[in-house]
Amino acid sequence: MTDVQPFQLPLRVYYEDTDAQGVVYYANYLRFMERARTEWLRSLGIDMVRLQNEERRIFVVAEVQVKFHVAARLADELVVTARLLKLTRVSFDIEQKIYRDSTDGDLLISGIVKAAYLDADTMRPQRVPPSFFEDNQS
Repeated sequence: MTDVQPFQLPLRVYYEDTDAQGVVYYANYLRFMERARTEWLRSLGIDMVRLQNEERRIFVVAEVQVKFHVAARLADELVVTARLLKLTRVSFDIEQKIYRDSTDGDLLISGIVKAAYLDADTMRPQRVPPSFFEDNQS
């Protein structure tokens, strides 16, 4: 799975994303990562609203590992990536990175998010349909 080009979502840092020093507040990086994961799944043809309403299935974050390398600041242009790292029966790991979108492309954040696939009514794990990621595996 390491040969697959990661999904990329460009974002800009707004005032509302920063603390009093104009630095991105640490928890907002998780929001940026969530947006990228959502858009990545959408790009794979996964309609999360339909899954929840018609099939009664949902994705939930089960675990997050994040390393903060360099801070982003007000007005920075960022690129947030998402790439399937590992697929198991009921969960999948997503490698995510946040870069400053400039000529140097500083790596700001790196992390791995484990998402579980659950029955929306019982909140019990369900088998992840392999078809969700068939084009994203090498």
